[in-house]
Amino acid sequence: MPEVLVHVDHITRRVQDATGELTILHDISFDLAHRESVAIVGASGSGKSTLLAILAGLDVPSAGAVRLRGQDLFALDEDERAALRARELGFVFQNFQLLPNLTALENVMLPLELRGEREARAQARAMLERVGLGARLAHYPRVLSGGEQQRVALARAFVQRPALLLADEPTGSLDFATGAAVMELMFELNREAGTTLVLVTHDREIAARCDRQLRIEAGRLAA
Repeated sequence: MPEVLVHVDHITRRVQDATGELTILHDISFDLAHRESVAIVGASGSGKSTLLAILAGLDVPSAGAVRLRGQDLFALDEDERAALRARELGFVFQNFQLLPNLTALENVMLPLELRGEREARAQARAMLERVGLGARLAHYPRVLSGGEQQRVALARAFVQRPALLLADEPTGSLDFATGAAVMELMFELNREAGTTLVLVTHDREIAARCDRQLRIEAGRLAA
């Protein structure tokens, strides 16, 4: 049986709104194995992105725990969680979230530099070449197409060799053909790196490519 990387233990998330208390997630539990790919699917507003944020330690549950390699994320303070994210997690977002004042190369170098990697430039250059952007190293995000920006984002995520990659609708801002090419590249990089992938998506074809799917319905994990 594959070793468990992440253990999600009875996660509940409640917030206050104008009508009172709203429960976004109800008692969610599951495990993620090393090298596994999992799609989180469900209708808009079902709690998928909230669950992803909790997996990243960016949002704090009202009850329950998330353990990464046995470490309870929410037993750590914010600085400790940030340090853990820098070591263990990679992120890919729908809107790319590249820094506009940095070149493609500098965007990919940044997480390595923050970790104190000595060969940050060489590693970033090699990863950009791997995603087909070796000729775009000095370009800023504003002159890159959406597909190219998402390739930079993939390079930035995978250059860290994260144990866990979290992707939130990574093709949501792309046309069909460009999105398909980006997803093919993501799955290739994921296999090469041996990363555990958690992917929020509305695309049934993308979800079907993952090892399994977790369906969230009105904040509950469907059977």
